[in-house]
Amino acid sequence: MKKKHKIILVILVIVVAGIGFGVTVINFNLAGITIADVNISEVADGTYNGNCSVFPVAAEVEVTVKEQSITAIKLVEHNHGQGGEAEVIPERVLKAQSLDVDTVSGATYSSNVILKAIENALTDGIQ
Repeated sequence: MKKKHKIILVILVIVVAGIGFGVTVINFNLAGITIADVNISEVADGTYNGNCSVFPVAAEVEVTVKEQSITAIKLVEHNHGQGGEAEVIPERVLKAQSLDVDTVSGATYSSNVILKAIENALTDGIQ
């Protein structure tokens, strides 16, 4: 093999290995998100902002609580890559009145980031 071809092959291997390493790091960070169900009865009436950002996914929400019920969840921002389908998560939480909802298949990371943002908002309202 010519020296030029060997150099190109080595560079290609390094690039592919680097991309694989980057994906592994991203997956590790997103896999570490845990969602705790918040007792809505402990959350004071009001509107609370929450966010969660784990590169490359980020979400910001606005959650309104009234009389021990979640009355609205607004997804203010969602940087999701391919996880756009997870934008149904606020609706699921609102319907269930709980963070214990199914994530969206194929958009698990975005689902978890949105859920964590909602959890963070609700936690801010605990008396």
